[in-house]
Amino acid sequence: MTTDISTRYRALAEEFTRRVDAVPNDRWDDPSPCQEWSARDVLSHMIDNHVNMPGHAGVKVALKKSVDDDPRGAWAEARDAVQEILDDPERAGAEYDGYFGRTSIEQTIDDFLGFDLLVHAWDIARATGQDETLPEEEVRRVYDLSRSLGDMVRTEGVCGPEVSVPEDAPLQDRLLGWLGRTP
Repeated sequence: MTTDISTRYRALAEEFTRRVDAVPNDRWDDPSPCQEWSARDVLSHMIDNHVNMPGHAGVKVALKKSVDDDPRGAWAEARDAVQEILDDPERAGAEYDGYFGRTSIEQTIDDFLGFDLLVHAWDIARATGQDETLPEEEVRRVYDLSRSLGDMVRTEGVCGPEVSVPEDAPLQDRLLGWLGRTP
């Protein structure tokens, strides 16, 4: 069964995959906009999130491939595992007590993994010299979500200090600035 969240994840994962697949083999260790992280580190973070988020509700994701040995293969394995979970209503709907109260794997993936897929696609694109354009409708959704979190986005290890951008800048630039990135 496909839900709106499953469909949205698939689209965001395709955008992220497009960036991963386009990284030249010799650019994985290039610095990213994430402080002290390379493009490979950003990908490793994303794969860790794909493994860990379902685990909050007891749904296990076990991967065999390594980001160090096969970044594209490791990403594809993680992406496909989460898509399988989202396409299974029982596993997708598994609930747990999260930071913001009772929630489901599906909702966590939509809110937080969706946020990460969009923003870290930009990080990898920036790190490796790719097209940085993000899907406009998702930029709006993530911008609204991130603004609703207020200063929580400034929590250690989440986002850096806001980077000032003109108020009339494109929404993508305002989102990136809000998240501590220089557009």
